[in-house]
Amino acid sequence: MIELKHLRTLQALRNTGSLAAAAAQLHQTQSALSHQFSDLEQRLGFRLFVRKSQPLRFTSQGEILLQLAEQILPQVQQALQACHEPHQTTLRIAIECHSCIQWLTPALNNFRQSWPQVVMDFKSGVTFDPQPALQQGELDIVLTSDILPRSGLYYFPMFDFEVRLVLAPDHPLTKVAHISPQDLTDEQLLIYPVQRQRLDVWRHFLQPAGVTPALKSVDNTLLLIQMVSAQMGIAALPHWVVESFEQQGLVVTRSLGDGLWSRLYAAVREGEQHQPVTEAFVHSARQHACDHLPLVRNAATTTR
Repeated sequence: MIELKHLRTLQALRNTGSLAAAAAQLHQTQSALSHQFSDLEQRLGFRLFVRKSQPLRFTSQGEILLQLAEQILPQVQQALQACHEPHQTTLRIAIECHSCIQWLTPALNNFRQSWPQVVMDFKSGVTFDPQPALQQGELDIVLTSDILPRSGLYYFPMFDFEVRLVLAPDHPLTKVAHISPQDLTDEQLLIYPVQRQRLDVWRHFLQPAGVTPALKSVDNTLLLIQMVSAQMGIAALPHWVVESFEQQGLVVTRSLGDGLWSRLYAAVREGEQHQPVTEAFVHSARQHACDHLPLVRNAATTTR
């Protein structure tokens, strides 16, 4: 029956001393404010202030509600401020290994400058399949290339990147101008320990062509690169993951077909995507990646 707007109006009456001045302070007409009070008094069954008194005088019931306003309104304001400016928040983050982490670490420094109260917590042990932990409330953000349908998760598009074939410098395929799926038939493809259906090179390049090379799981990016360099297999990785190794001459990369592109997402629980801290983290990480990673496209401004 009593709403916050009524309590705010009582305070305005107390502060200004007249109905006309209170209406001006609240950006209402005097007649509208008078009608609001008449309607409220009728529903309550008692008067709140004495009309035409100079200065305006509250009834005993009006004084009781004015005291309520002085107790409630500051608490409401403090609660709203706490919602928008949390004193301390922990963001529990997991990054799928095949998305890697090296580009994100420096981006966090920029984020911390604007949000020093936020504690960043990287979770280990769920590297290759972190989205169930996000669904169960054990994580707050997961950086992933996989979208799980009907998962109850919301996916912020981060950036698009090219998945390139990674070869030893003297591998015969370095001389092939246009890599086709059939070129990989007799190769050993080194992959992260995930289901092959989650790999872009499998879903969008090999499987449609009916090509099934030998697969070997490797759970460490540096080891995988070393094995490729030693001609123990080939790999398909994001260009920005292997760029520094290619510059060192350890590996060579080639486009797969006409170019195999994938997208990185920041996944959060549905309903939490509008949290200020979450939105700020996503924006900061995306902007840093687009400013510093080679050959990536801002997914927030492109369509697929």
